[in-house]
Amino acid sequence: MNKEREARKYLRLLSVRRCRHIATIVELVREVIEPAILAPYELVDIEYGKMGGDYVLSVFVDKPEGITVNDTADLTDIISPLLDQIKPDPFPEQYFLEVTSPGLERPLKTKEQLADAVGSYIHVSLYKAVDKQKVFEGTLLSFEEDVLHLEYLDKTRRKEVEITYSLVSKARLAVKF
Repeated sequence: MNKEREARKYLRLLSVRRCRHIATIVELVREVIEPAILAPYELVDIEYGKMGGDYVLSVFVDKPEGITVNDTADLTDIISPLLDQIKPDPFPEQYFLEVTSPGLERPLKTKEQLADAVGSYIHVSLYKAVDKQKVFEGTLLSFEEDVLHLEYLDKTRRKEVEITYSLVSKARLAVKF
């Protein structure tokens, strides 16, 4: 029984170390490539993880009129050599570099991105329920003093809710049907 408990504890520790390592890679990549991504481009997000059997470094970029395939190719030509110059190599295994658009449902990971999304239709997931709900989808009316003011539909009735920023686990733009 003790060996089983120790094994579970060791696996949890490995998982935490792996997550920390991935976070460190993402932070390092951001530090290296962010200064090279110039206007009109915007670095939206960076993700690193395993997809199927391969590791993938995804760099999400956007610009006001939207990103094209040629834009992603040009940015790949800028980003790839920068990643090759990082010493020592932070990547534990070979990986694929993917430079892509964040898409229509772009993540809103910072307060600045939320402020820019005022007036937009968004999806918000919470750490803790507000008005007995942990997920809201509606129009962001305002974002001031770390409070999101959202208008949403509850069945057929329009309602408004105020959500403290610290309760937000994930937010993204959403497509209204």
